[in-house]
Amino acid sequence: MSHFTIPRGGLFGAAALLAVAAGGVGFTISEWRGGSPDATAAKPPARKILYWYDPMIPAEHHDGPGLSSMGMQTIPRYADEVGASAAQPGISIDPSASQALGMRTVAVRRGELASSLTATGTIDFNQRDVAIVQARAGGFVSRVYGRAPGDVIGAGAPLADVLVPEWGGAQTEFLAVRRTGNAALIQAARQRLMLLGMPSGTIASVEQTGRPHNVITISTPTGGVIKTLNVRGGMTLMAGQTLAEVNGLGTVWLNAAVPEAVAGPLKPGQAVRAALAAFPGETISGRVSAILPTTQVDSRTLTVRIELPNRGGRLRPGMFATVSFGGSTQPALLVPSEALIRTGKRTLVMLALDKGRYRPAEVQTGRESGDDTEILAGLSEGEKIVASGQFLIDSEASLSGVEARPIGGSAPPAIAKPTAVAALYETVGKIEQITTTSVTLSHEPVPAIGWPAMTMTFQLPDPKIARGLKTGDRVRFGFDQPPAGPTIRRLAKVADQ
Repeated sequence: MSHFTIPRGGLFGAAALLAVAAGGVGFTISEWRGGSPDATAAKPPARKILYWYDPMIPAEHHDGPGLSSMGMQTIPRYADEVGASAAQPGISIDPSASQALGMRTVAVRRGELASSLTATGTIDFNQRDVAIVQARAGGFVSRVYGRAPGDVIGAGAPLADVLVPEWGGAQTEFLAVRRTGNAALIQAARQRLMLLGMPSGTIASVEQTGRPHNVITISTPTGGVIKTLNVRGGMTLMAGQTLAEVNGLGTVWLNAAVPEAVAGPLKPGQAVRAALAAFPGETISGRVSAILPTTQVDSRTLTVRIELPNRGGRLRPGMFATVSFGGSTQPALLVPSEALIRTGKRTLVMLALDKGRYRPAEVQTGRESGDDTEILAGLSEGEKIVASGQFLIDSEASLSGVEARPIGGSAPPAIAKPTAVAALYETVGKIEQITTTSVTLSHEPVPAIGWPAMTMTFQLPDPKIARGLKTGDRVRFGFDQPPAGPTIRRLAKVADQ
């Protein structure tokens, strides 16, 4: 594999030419580097120049300094660079050029990643808070109270007065039996009135006044909004006929559409915060009451039902809201999201090696939260990567034919853990059995190495790794694959959600 040295002039040749055109003066690459062409060519005798080349056209070789076919100043290729490239793959950049590029490196770190997800939704009625008003006996509507669908009413609001002839005859018989003074007959007559569907309040009024009451006022058992109203003056009613449907407004549902690809971590009872367009700057707290079992085919989303308090009846069905789902934090290997290079087919980072060398490395990413992204495979804790200016280096590496380090490829040991070996793979599992030398885990899939979900035994090189853990604990663990077999390197308990 080739090894390439890129002085500042190589990366900024185009910038120098633009400066020539703008200023109208003979500003050369050597002036950009702060020296003359002769000074550039004058290298220590110990370094042998093989040829001169343009970093933008690495395959084009020249016998001496000058301009390439693209009009760019050529730079020398030294014999010791070619010899070192086989053992140390990557590209080299002059430190002063790195500073001019504004390159910034960070270390891959282990931290806590909060589960965060935002979705949109609409307010709907709470379908569990619905009252159905029906006629208890056949009769005739003698009066209505001017209600209409959509009206907001309180509990006990009258809807209609209904004349029930059957009740009038039964009440007359009850009063006649009551005058006999026979307690058993009186109780039987009262029971008959109750079986006819007569409210206890009406029976008590008949007893107190001594007169039959065959006109009853039908009222709502709860407050809310009238969704349907099927009673009009002069109507003939049958027993069990639905007169109205009233939906309570004490709580409402917020139905959020969450993409199925990210809905896995959501759980019923999880706390959420909703911001409504109708009330800018205000948030309302609620909880996930249900995750509906069907997926919307057209949008590939799941409906997450959230129950919100509706103080004062301000939340009205149809309102638009933005929902933020909170969650517990979990340990993860983190890098800045800005350090990632997404090509469409794979995701790369630019490794910062020793002696000013850089090499692309392929990684597998997980969740994102804030400015951080979780790394599932491809990096080890403590490795340094380029967080800004990496796209210019990646372009040069592509032109120079430098191959990216594949996932699972060799990586230097973690700075804080000199005993670490190859790249670690992480997943979540449940401890089935644990001893001083091994631990058996039923774990989730490990996509980085093609493992499905299964139960298997891992080597435990140090019992301290599993200190405080027991059978049945749910854990996040990291392992590698030395010749002795899969070996646990990290093991941490995960709080049940």
